[in-house]
Amino acid sequence: MPLFLNLIVALQILSALVMIGLVLIQHGKGADMGASFGSGASGSLFGATGSANFLSRSTAVCAAVFFSCTLALAFLSNDRSRPASGSALDSPAVAASAASAPLQGAAQIPTAAPASSVPLPTVAASGAAAIPAK
Repeated sequence: MPLFLNLIVALQILSALVMIGLVLIQHGKGADMGASFGSGASGSLFGATGSANFLSRSTAVCAAVFFSCTLALAFLSNDRSRPASGSALDSPAVAASAASAPLQGAAQIPTAAPASSVPLPTVAASGAAAIPAK
């Protein structure tokens, strides 16, 4: 499977480079106007308008190859068979070592019951309880 992925990535990079080259070779719309009045472009390999059709079709083919490689890589990278590793919210909280170390000279605090049996304090929905009164 990694060989197949490497081939798709290599094909995608190659098609991207070829597409960049084809776009840079193409003439702008103003160059066609000069070719119709007898400019030097009419004596080219493809003729006055033949290169525009060939280059634009070649660019479209390279774009199709590039997009199909991109879709194939996106499809293959979505591996749903792996088990989920879980999130940080699923794992229990780890107390810091400095916070859990007893202070010298202070009374020892007995350990609390498990977190599931300890009732949580109720807090007002608004922040009015946190504002000190004057």
